[in-house]
Amino acid sequence: MREIIKVVKEKLVAKYLKDGSIKNYSKRAKKFKPRIKARLRKNKQIIGKNIGNFFDWIKGAELVELKECNTKEDPVRPELDNTFRRSYGRKIFGVKYKREIHAVMCFAYTNEIPKSVEELDIMSQDAHLQSTLRGQNVGKIAIAYTVWSKKRGGGKLIVKEVFNKIKKSNHLNRLVTLSPLTDMAYKFHIKNGAKLISVNETTQNFEYKVIKNKKY
Repeated sequence: MREIIKVVKEKLVAKYLKDGSIKNYSKRAKKFKPRIKARLRKNKQIIGKNIGNFFDWIKGAELVELKECNTKEDPVRPELDNTFRRSYGRKIFGVKYKREIHAVMCFAYTNEIPKSVEELDIMSQDAHLQSTLRGQNVGKIAIAYTVWSKKRGGGKLIVKEVFNKIKKSNHLNRLVTLSPLTDMAYKFHIKNGAKLISVNETTQNFEYKVIKNKKY
């Protein structure tokens, strides 16, 4: 909060003292000081209100499983329809707040790490078939192959909520992504604590380390 106020103050000073010289600053500081203080108080109130609203929605949001999503909103893989996203044990999760979905993450479950959507499709089908024959849960690895957010903080929140869900599961032991080969995807996952484990021809894989609580 202090850093934000500091930045605002510097910008306001620069606005009123365009030449930026120390000499002019000392002469004009007294003249503009009341105006700067007034503007700072106003900006502080606005920032405080925005931060309060931000934390209100974060605290009130919940992770829910969805039957479908608006695939046109998907900036990563809009070509994948809801049938694909719900077949062979695949799931769609969303962050819900006040009856609206503000972030979405889609998963497939596999026993190996795919390097393409084609491999994802085949591996998740194989894992689903094996689970059916053996009467087990589908796959040991959760593959997040797309994520998007419509509200600030939604992307980070859904990663956190899904991570906690997988950590509590009995059969999943890894959370890996099948991400596009972009700087945006790299920065997003690294910032949220993931490790880059593979760079492929058209994709990259990040892994969020899942540490299970030991059962005694």
